[in-house]
Amino acid sequence: MKAAILEQPGQPMIIDRLAVSNPGPHEVLIRTAACGLCHSDLHFIDGSYPHPLPCVPGHEAAGIVEAVGSEVRTVKVGDAVVSCLSAFCGHCEFCVTGRLALCLGADTRRGPGAPPRLTRKSDGSTVNQMLNLSAFAEMMLIHEHACTRIDPEMPLDRAAVIGCAVTTGAGAVFNAAKLTPGETVAVVGCGGVGLATINAARIAGAGRIIAADPLPEKRELAMKLGATDVIDASAPDAARQIVELTKGGVDHAIEAVGRPASGDLAVAALRRGGTATILGMMPLNHKVGLSAMDLLSDKKVQGALMGRNRFPVEIPRLVDFYMRGLLDLDTIIAERIPLERINEGFDRMKQGHSARSVIVFDQ
Repeated sequence: MKAAILEQPGQPMIIDRLAVSNPGPHEVLIRTAACGLCHSDLHFIDGSYPHPLPCVPGHEAAGIVEAVGSEVRTVKVGDAVVSCLSAFCGHCEFCVTGRLALCLGADTRRGPGAPPRLTRKSDGSTVNQMLNLSAFAEMMLIHEHACTRIDPEMPLDRAAVIGCAVTTGAGAVFNAAKLTPGETVAVVGCGGVGLATINAARIAGAGRIIAADPLPEKRELAMKLGATDVIDASAPDAARQIVELTKGGVDHAIEAVGRPASGDLAVAALRRGGTATILGMMPLNHKVGLSAMDLLSDKKVQGALMGRNRFPVEIPRLVDFYMRGLLDLDTIIAERIPLERINEGFDRMKQGHSARSVIVFDQ
């Protein structure tokens, strides 16, 4: 199969042929139909976050089940599925208390001494699997608890972006913020995750949705997806604008880009008793905090890994939202490209002028 391989941080990925192992117990072989380019991948590609190399990145994908190993109970050959990087074991403390996204997923990977899932076709050397998935490839071999079956009528290029951007953004609204209809929301950063957050806030009945992004084209997309107001996030008085628009600040500020200044803006935009939810992958040494006055005002900061999702339940619901016309995935997707143009797609991501690029594989 063809795959995009990251050999060295900061270098373009190469397209090469890999061999994929046969499914073991609880493993599923999927023919990849589409995979979104996510900013989380870029953090590994540029070396901001470490990962064993060489590896195949990619985690926001959808496809068709080609084969299943013994013990698989959740999907069957021919099923349309969406993958999710928050693979769960099902029996650790986090899983049994309903916090599936926090599971470290040790039992969903092959153990020491087992043959690798991915090897080079040329010399049989191991290629590491990233985030349990490695979706920038024509096939994925993953644990059954890293994917979920969806409505077969769902277009798979749209379904792919549900696997990360939409699950994270919607989860921030529904699970982490637990938004009550009528509450006010500020979303800082209008990339794929931020736009999905805005869309989910509209579905949840937010009274006012303020989108903050430095780029006019991103602010325009935010309005289309449900923002009631937009501001330039780079403006020196951006926080003051949000506070004035809402007569005191927002109930919820959701940071969706992973920049220190964005976290600061989210905190500064809060009203008394408000909560800032940080979704973006900040620099590893960065801290987002509250002042003494913020604490006296009962403000809070929280993380929400992958939107605290329970994806086997939530992804099919999000698919249903799309099929019913509530979830606008078409606006989030900026372009569809072949695997061979993956490096161009990430170059455009660095420029920040478009929403989601999606790799579409030949079927």
